Amino acid sequence: MNVYSCFPEGTAKALTMSYDDGRLQDERLVDIFNRNGIKGTFNLNYGLMEKGEPWLARERVRELYQGHEVATHCLTHPTIARCSMVEAAYEILEDRKGLESLTGGLVRGHAYPNGSYSPEIKQLFHQLGIAYARVGEPKGDYELPEDSMEWHPTCHHNDPELMEKAARFANFGTQKSLKLMYVWGHSYEFDDRDNWGVIEEFCRYMGGRQDIWYATNIEIVDYMEALNRLKFSGDNRMVYNPSAVSVWLQIDGKKIVEVKGGTTVNLTK
Repeated sequence: MNVYSCFPEGTAKALTMSYDDGRLQDERLVDIFNRNGIKGTFNLNYGLMEKGEPWLARERVRELYQGHEVATHCLTHPTIARCSMVEAAYEILEDRKGLESLTGGLVRGHAYPNGSYSPEIKQLFHQLGIAYARVGEPKGDYELPEDSMEWHPTCHHNDPELMEKAARFANFGTQKSLKLMYVWGHSYEFDDRDNWGVIEEFCRYMGGRQDIWYATNIEIVDYMEALNRLKFSGDNRMVYNPSAVSVWLQIDGKKIVEVKGGTTVNLTK
């Protein structure tokens, strides 16, 4: 019997978006995402938001990003690999605590400011409760991250081949592996380049598809962790899900099975 992992509802493709700095233009970007059913991760600097424009007001965070993810981007947006470990710890913890006070929930994601990181920073941030961290260098592929603390996106939204990459992703048929498209950027760049049409076109094209899971960064990380925790019987016919969330499996290329949290399922029935 052949058993494949799936994203929620049996899909094999996921789309996620990641936007940095928490500028006023996030208001317009979130509206575009919401109209097209797309989810984003927004990486904010709690220490800079007190300065006012061009940063978003702190009191807007909980309402604006409802249904999306708020993640860290360090307290003051330093080039973190040039900082001492003491300062790096302060930057990430104070940003986490500040953003958690605004959202009322846990903040566990990160995007490295200025694309700066090191092996020591990766280890430190993970020890301080960060589940994943995005880097700036795109890989141009559609693969899940090999290292969640060094997560490479597919492309920036200003990639001249953005729509070609989107079409290639959307047209993937039956696959033997899970595929992810990950787009990142800064919302103020759309004002700077006067090209809001780029993200409008992308979201209209990519949104509303039944075969794509629209997810935040942390939702993908947590779901993959739940998949990896599954316990299979020796003959591959039964599976136990020790996590609290459901996961989905494909059986023999046809049947989709939901394995709810805390249950054991006979995959032959």
